[in-house]
Amino acid sequence: MDIHGARALVPGAARGIGRAIARLLVSKGVRLVLPWYDWPESVASLQEEFGGTGQHVLVQADLRQKNDVARLCREIVKELGGLEILINNIERGGMPIVHGDYSRKVNEAQWQRELDTTLQAKWLLWRHTLPLLRKAAQAAVVNISSIAGLVGRSGPVGVLFSDGYALANRAVTGLTEQWAREGAPTIRVNELMLGLVDSRHGPETRGWQALSLQQRNALYDHTLLGRTANPDEVAKTVLFLVRDADYCTGSVLRMDGGYLLGGEKNTEMPPGVLE
Repeated sequence: MDIHGARALVPGAARGIGRAIARLLVSKGVRLVLPWYDWPESVASLQEEFGGTGQHVLVQADLRQKNDVARLCREIVKELGGLEILINNIERGGMPIVHGDYSRKVNEAQWQRELDTTLQAKWLLWRHTLPLLRKAAQAAVVNISSIAGLVGRSGPVGVLFSDGYALANRAVTGLTEQWAREGAPTIRVNELMLGLVDSRHGPETRGWQALSLQQRNALYDHTLLGRTANPDEVAKTVLFLVRDADYCTGSVLRMDGGYLLGGEKNTEMPPGVLE
């Protein structure tokens, strides 16, 4: 897919992974729609980097609310005239190491917040952008998800992945497959399932700082590559799915450094008993 001159909607670009994706797409000639909601300091730097060029559109919107998403899409049509790319990079998950159990008073709204942001917002963005994506000769959607949907609170990551976040991510793959059928043949829909990233359950997060050295080492030891990913690596993989993976749709690409494979070691080949 030729993306030079294409228009892309990239939620979450105020920070980390979303910012890296936005920068890489811009370097390839893509015009951006960048919705923002909270994180005032990060939003200020987002506006400074992308807001003064006249090429991109920044819109305040709560993507959990259908009226806000509908308004966002009207703004896309008004300012850019259409859309070819949706990077469904929106989530919210409380880390058990930080938030503790859902029964705590501070967590009264946490469960619903995790489902509404990680799952419902993705669904709203798809439903409202679909008419725009269908008008494009070629379009691409990338759903960003987490291995939390596969591992839940088991193993070393159990202190980082909450129940609601895991449940929401488990459901994302079902949406990826459904949307791939719905969008075919002109809209490709794929999923990038992430493990530990520096800015997402990694060293740049509050949760990571709350871990003991033993807990951190357990996470590294469980990951075959022995490290976390950085946002630029994630952005490059997103670019591959959007620009280069023209025969992939409904696929889930796991980018976890081998975390899911790291729990068991290979067994040495036994000598056998046959004579």
